[in-house]
Amino acid sequence: MNDPYNVLFLCTGNSARSILAEAILNRVGAGKFRAYSAGSRPKGEVHPYALQLLKTLNHDTSFARSKDWQEFAAPGAPEMNFVFTVCDNAANEACPVWPGQPMTAHWGVPDPAAVDGTDAEKHLAFAEAYRMLNNRISIFVSLPMNTIDKLALQKRLDEIGRDLPKAG
Repeated sequence: MNDPYNVLFLCTGNSARSILAEAILNRVGAGKFRAYSAGSRPKGEVHPYALQLLKTLNHDTSFARSKDWQEFAAPGAPEMNFVFTVCDNAANEACPVWPGQPMTAHWGVPDPAAVDGTDAEKHLAFAEAYRMLNNRISIFVSLPMNTIDKLALQKRLDEIGRDLPKAG
């Protein structure tokens, strides 16, 4: 069996969206993918609503910590095959840019941690972010990695972030 593909999910704070994506890919891509997450300006802690949602959905949360993306540029860090930014460009966030040779794509998701409102509205925002990421990651893991050329793969990665229909 081949080594798993390493995937890094980047966001600004590494407290919600990228953490959710890391958990989802490590579950649905187990054996084929190994997910990591980081932030350009990490909050230093994982958002409690993200942890609560992951626990409710029976994800192991022992991996969850907010960390700087420079950790993955350091000597000895895992070499990434894919890097996805999940910050939402509509929210005027500065999405980190990853240097090097991994395939990259932007899969913007609205920041659930930025939602103002009742606890129910905030929990709903986290659930919606999870749903969007789960849909995109499910499509990603089903791509025929061994038989698709790099240009076609890059096109599909970009399409996953752009064209995903919104479910009601």
